[in-house]
Amino acid sequence: MTAASYSKASDRPITFQTLGTTILYGCIAGAIGVGVMTAGEKIEQLISGRPDSYVPAHTLERLLGLPDKPDSERWGLNHVMHYGQGACAGGLRALMSLYGIRGPFASFIFTCMRLCVDQTLENLTGVGAPPWTWPVYEQWIDVLHKGVYAFATGYITDTWFPGQWVVVDGDKR
Repeated sequence: MTAASYSKASDRPITFQTLGTTILYGCIAGAIGVGVMTAGEKIEQLISGRPDSYVPAHTLERLLGLPDKPDSERWGLNHVMHYGQGACAGGLRALMSLYGIRGPFASFIFTCMRLCVDQTLENLTGVGAPPWTWPVYEQWIDVLHKGVYAFATGYITDTWFPGQWVVVDGDKR
């Protein structure tokens, strides 16, 4: 059995402009995904009574070397980090879609990637604790919300970048 060779359906090489545009659209999709995730978080918080988390703001403060502030003064910083991380990760998800890594399995993989970005930054700065040390309920909540983000972002990027790959003999895979 021989390995099939693949080429982009459009036979058009990816240029810097196309790559940059893809990442830009991915950032937009990621920001929309954060909006969907945030709406879900607010609904969950109404039901569970869980308070707002200011871990994103604390993380950004440490990354930028800013002085500590009370949580009441962190709302803006919290959203900059929340939406900024989501937008940046969205660029990666757009590249996945463009190159044919698509659908629910790709969004599941992207959920794990998004969790890794969060945990790496939070633990690198000393703000967070390793997730396996959290109460199980909080682990489920975090995975659920990052999954909502990943699937919303993935749906958008999969729609914008069909990324259909064709085997050289013409069969679509």
